[in-house]
Amino acid sequence: MIPQIRKILYATDLTKNSAFAFRYAVKAAEQNDATIHILHVLEKLTPSEEAIFIVHSFMPHQELDKIRQEKRHELVERINKRLSEFARRELQDNPEVLNRLGSILVIDGDPAEEILKKAEELKCDLIVMGTHGKGLISHTFLGSVSEKVLHRARKPVFVVPIPKEDIDLSFRDI
Repeated sequence: MIPQIRKILYATDLTKNSAFAFRYAVKAAEQNDATIHILHVLEKLTPSEEAIFIVHSFMPHQELDKIRQEKRHELVERINKRLSEFARRELQDNPEVLNRLGSILVIDGDPAEEILKKAEELKCDLIVMGTHGKGLISHTFLGSVSEKVLHRARKPVFVVPIPKEDIDLSFRDI
């Protein structure tokens, strides 16, 4: 017997057309009477990027930390607002699905690891995410994050190919 889907984690990188996969999460939520949790992971700077940032700055380390924290807080607020507005716009003709929105999460870390961690923490039954299939042979390989999630997940992962052509609504529109 197939387990019931009650909680869905929709992971997005906010790139062009990545909102396309959200429609699959919504459809799965409607069909299974499930809740959707939206997740965006902010990648941390690599140690070399961090070093370059510090070397090129003329501020004391404490001031840099304070500015970094303020800017991060502003960024998280903007992303939360964009995701909320996106969900509201996308679901305006379907308000009962808007009520299925469990949470909007913006966190720091490695995207694949955080997606897997949040899926476990929230006890999600399904992960929905898009893939851009970048690279020379894009039709053969998944994006690196979706591939890592797919190989390490202990629950079903629905990977949606993101169309290259513009769709009717994108995170960039908000």
